[in-house]
Amino acid sequence: MAEQPRTRTGPAPSPTGSPTGRRGPVVAALMLAMALAALDGTVVATAVPQIVGDLGGLSVFSWLFSGYLLAVTVTLPVYGKLSDTFGRKPVLVAGTVLFLAGSLLCALAWDMGSLIAFRVVQGLGGGALQGTVQTIAADLYPLKERPRIQAKLSSVWATSSVAGPAVGGLLAGYADWRWIFLINLPLGLLALWLIVRHLAEPARTAPAGAGARARVKVDWPGALAVFATGVLLLTALVQGGVAWPWLSAPSLGLLGGAAALAALTVVIERRAAEPIIPGWVWRRRTIAAVNLSLGALGLLMVAPAVFLPTYAQSVLGLGPIAAGFVLSAWTLSWPVTAALSSRVYTRVGFRLTAVLGMSLALVLLLAFPFLPFPGEPWQPALLMLLLGGALGLFQLPLIVGVQSTVPYEERGTTTASVLFCRQVGQSVGAALFGAVANAVLASRLGGSTDLDTLARALDAPGSLTADTTDRLRRAVDAAVDSVYLGAAVAAGLALLALLTLAPRRFPVLEEEKRHGPPED
Repeated sequence: MAEQPRTRTGPAPSPTGSPTGRRGPVVAALMLAMALAALDGTVVATAVPQIVGDLGGLSVFSWLFSGYLLAVTVTLPVYGKLSDTFGRKPVLVAGTVLFLAGSLLCALAWDMGSLIAFRVVQGLGGGALQGTVQTIAADLYPLKERPRIQAKLSSVWATSSVAGPAVGGLLAGYADWRWIFLINLPLGLLALWLIVRHLAEPARTAPAGAGARARVKVDWPGALAVFATGVLLLTALVQGGVAWPWLSAPSLGLLGGAAALAALTVVIERRAAEPIIPGWVWRRRTIAAVNLSLGALGLLMVAPAVFLPTYAQSVLGLGPIAAGFVLSAWTLSWPVTAALSSRVYTRVGFRLTAVLGMSLALVLLLAFPFLPFPGEPWQPALLMLLLGGALGLFQLPLIVGVQSTVPYEERGTTTASVLFCRQVGQSVGAALFGAVANAVLASRLGGSTDLDTLARALDAPGSLTADTTDRLRRAVDAAVDSVYLGAAVAAGLALLALLTLAPRRFPVLEEEKRHGPPED
């Protein structure tokens, strides 16, 4: 029998300590906080030309995104453990303050180096926003109602992916790029006010026989080791094949250093009384299976998110805005099926629902290479619409299910481990699929080339003959087809993890069962 929560009593779990009617302001705060993190990347991306024109630093501007991603990813497990130790509220408040401080500093940046450094500060706060918001969402609602809040958070991501580029373009074109960061301040301050005023957590009690010191003990050496390992690994993945060749000294040195630090982290964590990444995260079959499955999800998400816009512009001949709408099709269906997924998993269970969703995603990913050349825009858009629906049916049941198998004091660590694996999967996917695409292009065209170079060449068709243009477009088409086949392999790995590791019935806690639908 799973361990019961020690910090809650009574028939209706309410970790906020507030009546149901008071959840509205807290939910609004969570959605605002999630919007800050979700809008960040898409808004900044559209303003890169203006930023580079003002500050310079064209050769290193990619670190505006890489630095933020690194900071978010490596801090997720740390914030997860801190939220279980000290409570969700102080972690979310600290993360929001740090994010807003980073935003203000970004607006005051005087060169590209300072802007990159302040983006890292933003990312340190963004890690707290992403993980803690998801955890509080699970705390607020019992199992039966949890899809409602998760669907709302999914809709925030969907809306941000569509609205972000437009907002960024408007601010950069008609105001100043610094407003991209300043706009975070009023939104973040409103979220902060709602959190401080309305989020009330239950009194935290130490286990029997433990003093106050034991209750708040934090594994800081483990946190530093996790952070350092993640920085080296993700830097190698993000910059390998871009800033330097994969088999160069920088790549090998970073990967070797990451491996050594990972071994040191295992040693530290095994000896720690309260490790940042506890061993039970991987010893429990349900959590391990969900972690691996969500890692595979992060891997396959790279194919459409990174490569479909290039395909739409270079192969279909669409402009940037139209290409963005082809990609955004999946953001329309993802939150819809996520919201409706409870009607499926209450009947067939969490695992089977996720298997159904990923099986459909596998079929759709395999269908992409069979699209005609050059084809019509509605064809990939339709596939993306269906893919978003399939992934909504896959991701949400796993997150809701795994959160329901752990007590309150383990939920932050569990949620952070799931999000961490998904983020790492995305980093691995960007590196892996980038190498796959470039290898296909090299075999088709001969010599060394990359997708970005070809895309820029196809943006100026007047400088190319019709035969050359057709040859380059077919090469891009073949490269993106190969990436989608790689994404299909990732989908197969997700299914393998679920079918071999995940139990047929998730071990939902009795407290969750009493207030939620019957499991399986």
